[in-house]
Amino acid sequence: MESVEAKIKKLRKELSRHAYLYYVEDAPEISDYEYDELYHTLLKLEEEHPEFYDPASPTQRVGGRPLDKFAPVTHRVQMNSLSDVFSFGELEDFLSRVKDQIKDPLYSVETKIDGLSCSLRYEKGVLVQGATRGDGFVGEDVTQNVKTIFSIPLSLPEPLDLTVRGEVYMPRQVFERLNAAREAASQTLMANPRNAAAGSLRQLDPKITASRALDIFIFNYQEGNLYADGHAPVSHTETLDRLAQLGFHVLEERTLAKTAQEIEAFIDKLGAMRDSLAYDIDGVVIKIDSLSDRQVLGEGTKTPKWAVAYKFPPEQKDTILKDIEIAVGRTGVLTPTAILEPVRLAGTTVSRATLHNIDFIKDKDILLGDTVTLQKAGDIIPEVVRSVPAKRTGAERPFSMPAFCPSCGEPVFRDENPDGTGAAVRCTNSACPAQLSRSIEHFASKDAMDIDGLGPQIVEVLLREKLISNAADLYALTPANLSVLDRMGEKSASNLVTSISRSKEAGLERLIFALGIRNIGQVAAITLAQHFKTLDNLMAATYEELLTLPDFGAVSAESVVNFFTHPQNRQLCERLAGFGLVTEAVAGPTSDILSGKTFVLTGTLPTMSRSEAEDLIRRFGGKASGSVSAKTSFVVAGEAAGSKLDKARQLGIPVITEEDLVRMTGGGS
Repeated sequence: MESVEAKIKKLRKELSRHAYLYYVEDAPEISDYEYDELYHTLLKLEEEHPEFYDPASPTQRVGGRPLDKFAPVTHRVQMNSLSDVFSFGELEDFLSRVKDQIKDPLYSVETKIDGLSCSLRYEKGVLVQGATRGDGFVGEDVTQNVKTIFSIPLSLPEPLDLTVRGEVYMPRQVFERLNAAREAASQTLMANPRNAAAGSLRQLDPKITASRALDIFIFNYQEGNLYADGHAPVSHTETLDRLAQLGFHVLEERTLAKTAQEIEAFIDKLGAMRDSLAYDIDGVVIKIDSLSDRQVLGEGTKTPKWAVAYKFPPEQKDTILKDIEIAVGRTGVLTPTAILEPVRLAGTTVSRATLHNIDFIKDKDILLGDTVTLQKAGDIIPEVVRSVPAKRTGAERPFSMPAFCPSCGEPVFRDENPDGTGAAVRCTNSACPAQLSRSIEHFASKDAMDIDGLGPQIVEVLLREKLISNAADLYALTPANLSVLDRMGEKSASNLVTSISRSKEAGLERLIFALGIRNIGQVAAITLAQHFKTLDNLMAATYEELLTLPDFGAVSAESVVNFFTHPQNRQLCERLAGFGLVTEAVAGPTSDILSGKTFVLTGTLPTMSRSEAEDLIRRFGGKASGSVSAKTSFVVAGEAAGSKLDKARQLGIPVITEEDLVRMTGGGS
């Protein structure tokens, strides 16, 4: 008779095999129902016999309690990024440099998966650690989360010690399904599969990660023994073939090439098939295949000299402009939004895109009913590139901005930008419902007063029920008058009031930003708080005094003076102070070690949030900016850095890591 231990081992082996066939080979032999039956049989046996616990069991994929935070992991092998090339000319320059040192080089040409890079470490054939790339030197321990990815083997068929590197991604079908569910639940949609994958892998609760159905492609063998007999592989292709034998999900689309023509032909082929792939790619990686040739070429400081990534230009698609809707922003600006025939673009289905203002529409010669060309700015925000007059049928018609606000019916006016870059159409009614709702949402937002739980829907209900008429009224709310609202129980009401009360300590710089003064962003709000020290002083500031502040021009100075000229704005500030909000600035920088230096943050940092990093910079006298320019001193890049990193490289601006930033401040102490 078969022993319990033998039966458990047999079930584990059988389930692992079926998971491999389903998730890696896409060739299942049994139904989902049959798999679930086997799984629950194993689960029951393991619960009855805990003495046979095995961390590599298929039942451990969704285990583990939520974490408080991710532990740092120092990589044994540095996880470098790649140098980017953006044209065949730049690619051929790279190939020419290789030929100067390597005779008849052979290249592995493969897809560049658009996801989050991570390493997997095995000891005696068992997965013991999964870690994000981080800054290349130090990442985060996400072992519990990578175990939820079914294409990652928890144990290998041989007791090997090795580390591999792969790209975690979210399949397009999964992404679309998740966004459909989020839309139905009135939740914020995920921007794209890459961001969705990064956010899912970094969930503190592994069960949330498990629900996101992530996948992975292994693209590099990093260290250790690939063979039990100690055989050393000679080529990258050999390592991938061997990893596939061991049960890893390796890159599917790859080829070997010798010439620039062969490489470029494969790039064109991959570019043409991007839409048909089940996952997003943002380029093609070209690597020297011979491992000994790689050693000859060597490594750069941040990137290897034996590989480059060819980045695809932004994907463009044509679609029909069905209509133009007008939205009223918190400052009264009427913004036209294109309503489009849905089209799949750079990983998501796009049906809306901003048209900015009426001058943009005229400059692009856009008519209602036009065929327009779309792309995504930074692969995230849909934008209209141009109209396509050649496809007009004669049924198209011009668009005009409304003469009256669609929210309140009051007249609108054209507000010319002083720099001559166009104009905004604004509502003249400061009590416009659309402006009021959005101004309160802005007041409560994370970068302003950070009132947790006060989202757009709650604001709409509070306004509709006449519980508030401006931001100051929030501080008069009580659990009693909130708990009578639909879907607002006693606990939710109490939590919201607590969150509102806690926001009183946000500080002067956040309060200034929360007021929503035109042309005053977070950086300008900090400047105002540090200079004037109190809200009363700021309210009394003159135009001439404001002009003396660093980076303050006529537009910003005029905006501040105009805001505090209106009696209702002054009354709002007085009421906020009366409710006990902090209206005085905290102490200035603790050191001037970063004085005169401007930093831009991009990507996800290993241990700090963006706001924490910005606070560190300001605490040591530096300036944190949101955009890269010639005046930028350093760009601090983390995981999944985007277009800001590309622009920094183009401008020759130094790129540093979080670790470098902390070192510059003497350890942050």
